[in-house]
Parts: sequence; structure tokens; C-alpha cells
Amino acid sequence: MTRGNQRERDRERAQARVGHKTKNSKDDGLTPEQRRERDAKALQEKAARKAAQAAAGGNNAGGRGGKSTKN
Repeated sequence: MTRGNQRERDRERAQARVGHKTKNSKDDGLTPEQRRERDAKALQEKAARKAAQAAAGGNNAGGRGGKSTKN
């Protein structure tokens, strides 16, 4: 065997790569309708947080740049 244990190591590395991809899997046990509802709710909450931050004067909420135009 000229390759030694390279095949076995490659198989192990491939298995490790497959294991990392399960994070973004769509296999969360939800139907497409339930997934849409969950995502819509998350977007509404995000928009509400952004609006609250803008109302409280968060980062660049006023829309002003950093430059003064007074002379």
C-alpha cells in the first residue's frame, strides 16, 4: 500500500465535516407552515427591538453623520 492510512484519515475528516453541517439543517421537526410562522414572529420581534432602539436614541438613530455644517 503506497498511501498508508491516508484513506482512513480522509474518511474521518469527511465524517467530521458532515457533523458540522447539522447546525443549519432544516430537519427541525416543523412543517413548512410552522416554520413560516416561527420566522415571521422572529422578524416581527427583531423589527420591534430595532424600533425601540431607534426611539431610545440608539446607534445612528437620528440619521446624523459625524460632521457639523455650522460655520
